[in-house]
Amino acid sequence: MPDALMLFAAGFGTRMGALTADRPKPLIEVAGKPLIDHALDLAEGYGKLRRVVNAHYRADQLEAHLAGRDIAVVREEPEILDTGGGLRAALPLLGQDPLFTLNTDAVWSGPNPLRLLAEAWDPARMDALLLCVPMARAVGRKTAGDFSMDGAGRLLRQGDLVYTGAQILKTGGLADIPDRVFSLNRLWNVMHEEGRLFGLPYPGHWCDVGHPEGIRLAEEMLGADV
Repeated sequence: MPDALMLFAAGFGTRMGALTADRPKPLIEVAGKPLIDHALDLAEGYGKLRRVVNAHYRADQLEAHLAGRDIAVVREEPEILDTGGGLRAALPLLGQDPLFTLNTDAVWSGPNPLRLLAEAWDPARMDALLLCVPMARAVGRKTAGDFSMDGAGRLLRQGDLVYTGAQILKTGGLADIPDRVFSLNRLWNVMHEEGRLFGLPYPGHWCDVGHPEGIRLAEEMLGADV
């Protein structure tokens, strides 16, 4: 079972416009709490995990916010490494796989996503298990879905399922990718070809807070949940 969590927090937050002029996106507040703290609350709700955060844009602010909380921060310098390169750079601190990864620009309303993933994880069949939400419950999503799912739970490209940014992943294949900067999509493609890329539907609601309107939508969603 995973005992480590990678939180992706190195992006520039360009879709947020002026809101990220003086702070990194993970420090934008939703319902009075920075986005990264919403993500860390999920980790706390799951249990004891080794937590690693990557940082690039205004990394000093993120490091200061996380100081004293037993969370490792990996600076991506001089360039941002994307999700695949960023995860590979953090592996010395994360330890052995499998591990959780979680994006920090979303808010959840429903069961703890990490717990759901852990309960459904089957390493004998899976190299990755991605938590996905149907478009109807993907609040603030502005583009089409990412995946569909076959009868066995394997993921297929394109469909009405949105990847939420939460997954369990085996990381061994990262060593086979020669580039320094690359997306985790490269690793997923290999797993898909081998029939080992799986999905799990999320039963609650999820909000994309990667754009300014997402803040209001997430707060409305959380208010409805209360």
